[in-house]
Amino acid sequence: MELREERPGDAGAVRHVHRRAFGDHGEAVADLVDSLRDGMRSGGGFALVAEDAGQIVGHVMFTRSLLDAPRRLVDVQVLSPLGVLPERQRQGIGSALVRAGLAAAHEGTSPLVFLEGDPGYYSRFGFTPGAELGFRKPSLRISDAAFQVIRLPAYEPWMTGTLVYSEPFWRHDTVGFRDPDA
Repeated sequence: MELREERPGDAGAVRHVHRRAFGDHGEAVADLVDSLRDGMRSGGGFALVAEDAGQIVGHVMFTRSLLDAPRRLVDVQVLSPLGVLPERQRQGIGSALVRAGLAAAHEGTSPLVFLEGDPGYYSRFGFTPGAELGFRKPSLRISDAAFQVIRLPAYEPWMTGTLVYSEPFWRHDTVGFRDPDA
């Protein structure tokens, strides 16, 4: 298996991965990826794929968002989405993508990477609950446990505040979980 940066010709295969990986929400996540990709062209982020025998089996994005800190707005990264084809899950592909992405993020200028996800999965990479470090989640629909952050070398202690997702997360309604019974 090879981990590499996403290329323009990968878009269709990446959509396929997210459609399958996210089930009923797959189309919304695939649309989110397309919108985030457009934003990456103007700077601030990267995407990686896992390719095995010529087939893309996994994908992860790290995209620019903002931290509304007391001193000023701070450019940060959001790890989202991470998708692996269902038949290839639990084989270390997602973990390899996250580790490679975090290694690349450590080399960059961003001080923080945020995500919303399973703490049982992401804690192994060093993510911790954001509230414990003075961060506020961008939506009440995100559980406290799911709102996580990892500090990178560019982090400074004054960098606390509220995460502000980039516009595509709101446009595609992919922030937190909607209550279908509400």
